[in-house]
Amino acid sequence: MAEKILGLRVFGDAEGKMNRDLMEVNGSVLVVSQFTLYGDASKGRRPSFIDAAPPTFAIPLYEKFVALLREKAAGKIGAMMEVELVNDGPVTLLLER
Repeated sequence: MAEKILGLRVFGDAEGKMNRDLMEVNGSVLVVSQFTLYGDASKGRRPSFIDAAPPTFAIPLYEKFVALLREKAAGKIGAMMEVELVNDGPVTLLLER
């Protein structure tokens, strides 16, 4: 998944086509740990958290994912940053394995 995220060509080139990956645009990755918030709201009006991973499984998985991103992409881990989101376009990608 780390390699997939780093290699996804989702950034626009000179013609506006999604042809550039994160490294080509000198981008960054913000990883937000939300494994305990996984909820299924497909039935009824209250989300079910039955399928959420327990911390004993999810924390090592999250840490491995972050380690793989660090290994593949140079960056400043733990640096102070100001994060601002601009939703640029009507594209939403769901990555599952």
